[in-house]
Amino acid sequence: MAHDSNGPQSGSAIPLDLLRTPPPKERADAARNRAAVLDAAAGLFAELGVEAVSMDQIAAAAGVGKGTLFRRFGDKSGLAVALLDARERVLQEGILHGPPPLGPGAPAPERLTAFIDAYFDYLLEHLALVRMSETATPGARYRIGAYRFWHRHLAILLATAPDPDQTAHALLAALAADHVAALLPELGEQRMRSGLIRLAHSAL
Repeated sequence: MAHDSNGPQSGSAIPLDLLRTPPPKERADAARNRAAVLDAAAGLFAELGVEAVSMDQIAAAAGVGKGTLFRRFGDKSGLAVALLDARERVLQEGILHGPPPLGPGAPAPERLTAFIDAYFDYLLEHLALVRMSETATPGARYRIGAYRFWHRHLAILLATAPDPDQTAHALLAALAADHVAALLPELGEQRMRSGLIRLAHSAL
């Protein structure tokens, strides 16, 4: 998952496919270590919960030194970003080249609904990891390269809105993991999903 140190940007001059998260390029031994660490982290997070797992436990389960783990990923939020990378690429590929309505070929309102549904599904499936990646440091969410992709996609779909860039940011704010995690117990999944879709359509 790429990072942008300059914070949120509209990306209006950048084609959407160029904002897609690229797969990491690395040596074979580094790729093996990375896979071992991510497999170990995914297993421990699923078994014990994200907050309960330490970097020491992950290093031991992966068979790598703790120093190697910290140099490669920084902390647990770095691991969360790396674990989410492949999941985000699947969704990005569906948006760019998948069948409509998520992919090209459907009217903007239908694609908007499909994106909200697909992103909300992804978010609920990985809520603890996404929350960690977005809140590790102030503004972390906006430095994640995938945020620019989601924002650009929404801004394109909201082209008829008075201010597509700002409206796209506002919709993504309602999809922030911390926000969703806080309201989900009170509102429930279906009520939140329906409300997000209504909010998106009201901007068209």
